[in-house]
Amino acid sequence: MQKPNVLLIMTDQQRWDTLGCYGNTVIETPNLDWLASMGIVFTAAYTSTPSCIPARASLITGMDPWNTGILGMGRGQPPMGVNFPHTLPGELAQVGYHTRGVGKMHFDPQRALNGFHHTVLDESGRASDPGFVSDYRQWFEQHKTGDYDIADHGIDWNSWMARPYHAPEFLHPTNWTVSESIRFLKERDPLKPFFLKMSFARPHSPYDPPSYYFDLYLNKRLPKPSVGDWAAAHNVPEEAARPDAWRGVRSAEEILRARAGYYGSITHIDHQIGRLLMFLQKKGLLHNTLILFTSDHGDMLGDHNLWRKTYAYEGSAHIPLIIKLPATFKREVTAVDRPVCLQDLMPTVLETVDVTIPPTVDGQSLLGLMQGQERPWREYVHGEHSTCYAEEQEMQYLTDGKMKYLWLPRAGQEQLFDLTRDPYEYHNLADDPDYGQVLALWRSRLVRVLKPRHAGLTDGDQLVSQAGQPFLISPKYAERMRAIERV
Repeated sequence: MQKPNVLLIMTDQQRWDTLGCYGNTVIETPNLDWLASMGIVFTAAYTSTPSCIPARASLITGMDPWNTGILGMGRGQPPMGVNFPHTLPGELAQVGYHTRGVGKMHFDPQRALNGFHHTVLDESGRASDPGFVSDYRQWFEQHKTGDYDIADHGIDWNSWMARPYHAPEFLHPTNWTVSESIRFLKERDPLKPFFLKMSFARPHSPYDPPSYYFDLYLNKRLPKPSVGDWAAAHNVPEEAARPDAWRGVRSAEEILRARAGYYGSITHIDHQIGRLLMFLQKKGLLHNTLILFTSDHGDMLGDHNLWRKTYAYEGSAHIPLIIKLPATFKREVTAVDRPVCLQDLMPTVLETVDVTIPPTVDGQSLLGLMQGQERPWREYVHGEHSTCYAEEQEMQYLTDGKMKYLWLPRAGQEQLFDLTRDPYEYHNLADDPDYGQVLALWRSRLVRVLKPRHAGLTDGDQLVSQAGQPFLISPKYAERMRAIERV
């Protein structure tokens, strides 16, 4: 019997609370809600490094950020690169899968395969390699109906600004990503199971859905930003003035448009995902396909006067995760509240399709949790991000989905949130004497996580301030690149 097919659907910068199946009563996501009804929803899924490159490196390798060597997209951090000892598409290709990556990969070099047989790329505005032109841009230039470019609406790739898409809907990268995915399914080797990573460039800015989807939310009562009693430090007007601001308060109208564009982008993606699911169903492939839906990180959307990502706060670090097992597997649960992370997806896929999990993988397979098995599980997820927008924003965090502890090593600050009572982190409990023992417990846990690195973050008993210290860089990336040179 042929192994199950594998479909990994990934959005870019989608926060966990923007799906109907996660309790959002405003947004329309019928196809993803349908997928959730057939599968398992993970309510405490987090990204260990909430920005594009490091999160995607952990997903594709199953390795913690320290071991991929990429701790963020900040100062001194390397690109994703190549020469990982094992990748998810590489392991599947070795056992007979036909593998394809469609959309945003964020590899370096951009045409690197990292285990895929082939990639068809939409890299938004990135052209880091000499002469690189993405497949989407080439297609756009061939099919556009006028004299305009892919971003002539005037919105930056990291902006809070929003407006409807400036070109016909069929040219939108969201439509193109699904069309290319369906093309692969039509033209693939029918004698092999497939692994398809369908990776959208939205709802990451620009918030530019087609006008139908933008208008769908512009006049609705959308959730307003959550602003904690600790967030005044991020109300910085001179920084908010930037069109790609990472912090600061914009007007209520601008925030509404940003959220309407973001929500509209998600519903647009959902409708296009529906095209693919219908195709799989029509071809009789849906039942024997393992489907995973997730995102690399979230988007603050003005929460706590912050924009974009790289933070440990829920809007940035808490991500959606839905998994539908092949029909041959019995679903024992419909939701899982254990703390899980992107590193867990590679071992989950490999165990489900009966492929050996490489020893380099740090994540844990989620299959047992989905089948109701009592397996030992981690107490919490550890996450981090190097200095990116500003030194005070560098962070380390731990969460079990119920409590969250943050350490800002260059700012010398701790934060503690009770997510059960305060899911949007309005109240920092680090200075609350009633939570003193809880704070000490979580601090000691972070010391235990960081101690084996010998990177100066702890003396073995206490956390050590990083103010004025060199930027944190993992030695693992250099080790990987030296291995290439030896070859």
